[in-house]
Amino acid sequence: MVGSRGVADRDANTMKFAYADPPYIGQARKHYASEEVDHVALIGRLVDEFPDGWALSLSSPTLKQVLALCPDDVRVMAWVKPFASFKPNVNPAYAWEPVIVRGGRKRTREQLTVRDWISAPITLRRGLAGAKPEAFAFWLFEVLNMEPLDEFCDLFSGTGAVTEAWEKRCSQVTFEVSVTPTPEED
Repeated sequence: MVGSRGVADRDANTMKFAYADPPYIGQARKHYASEEVDHVALIGRLVDEFPDGWALSLSSPTLKQVLALCPDDVRVMAWVKPFASFKPNVNPAYAWEPVIVRGGRKRTREQLTVRDWISAPITLRRGLAGAKPEAFAFWLFEVLNMEPLDEFCDLFSGTGAVTEAWEKRCSQVTFEVSVTPTPEED
């Protein structure tokens, strides 16, 4: 799925990014009545089709397994959940999720530094288990340093929340206008 700004709008300064939030390993049938995702193929696709940058959400128990499939230049970020669903006999609770990130637009010294973690509550009643909150999506766009004319592909759109957040962010961008006075205004 392409966000509000796609290939037709691209120019030499735009980049192509992807976000993948597949069913977590071992959870596809339970939560989505679907087959397991081939993570080898998925990471291969991310590397091949999105050289500018991508992010992949996963569960903390599978981090070692999935990270071993990734290129050496990825970073592990964290979505920390201040409110998480506690399950009986699971202690400590799973209250964070890793996000593997590769690439992104280089940040300038003038831009604010982005943390490698976000603290945002889980979503409730979004229709699918694991739907990401808007604050998570906005943080992800900052981590990758995405700009409004960039192409964004949400590979597992689920509820559509991340794509909706991208479209919202693109519509909120303000443009600085420099006005040079004409000779009559001097």
